[in-house]
Amino acid sequence: MSCPNWWNWATFAATCKCTPPRRTATRALRIWQDAAKQLGYQYILITDHSKAVTVANGLSEERAVEHIQRIRAARKKVKGIEIWAGTEVDIMGDGALDYSNELLKQFDIVLASVHSRMNMPSDEMTTRLLRALENPYVRILGHPTGRLILRRDPFLFDIEKVFAAAREFGVILEVNAAPERLDLCDRHVKLARDRGMKIIISTDAHDPQHFKLMRYGVITARRGWMEKSGVLNTLPPEKLLAGLRPLPR
Repeated sequence: MSCPNWWNWATFAATCKCTPPRRTATRALRIWQDAAKQLGYQYILITDHSKAVTVANGLSEERAVEHIQRIRAARKKVKGIEIWAGTEVDIMGDGALDYSNELLKQFDIVLASVHSRMNMPSDEMTTRLLRALENPYVRILGHPTGRLILRRDPFLFDIEKVFAAAREFGVILEVNAAPERLDLCDRHVKLARDRGMKIIISTDAHDPQHFKLMRYGVITARRGWMEKSGVLNTLPPEKLLAGLRPLPR
């Protein structure tokens, strides 16, 4: 096997899955846009948790609409970088999503993740994830194994079945670059690569300083032999959007 074409964190066109503080929302968004622009990013995806994630003060549907409106207003404030309204919607125990489709279709990009009931038997967790992937608005599967390094093992599920469904539906897998997650891990990146799948590397940033965590996601992806061509957020905005699951008409 030959080495992949080498690439590094400086090749990225965007950082994805960022959560600015809401207490000074408009000002915070401008600070984040400026910080991303200084790194040479062409776009940034702002997400927040849905209402089920109470520990993170997840947004009710009403507050989620305000989040979308605030981000779209912020687009006009800083030139030279796009800002997208996203959500990290919770995958409930039965595989349903924490927001209605009527709300999900208003977001630019929907990322779905598991944050609860992680001790389910493998077959039940597999069914849960498969049902979530069937939702036509889900475009990214966030931290797909749920691990927290040295704190929580990955939850059990049939990774082959879930990856196959993600590929069938056109759902992209996240590599979460936060050092406590690194999820997907390098072995699972390699599995995705071997299945012809693409990934997005996110910083899971809660502060602009966290943009620097991108390098850990890059290291993880490279350890999994993923090449730059397999990482969507190395692409300019129009090409990234074209590489995501098409939305319902």
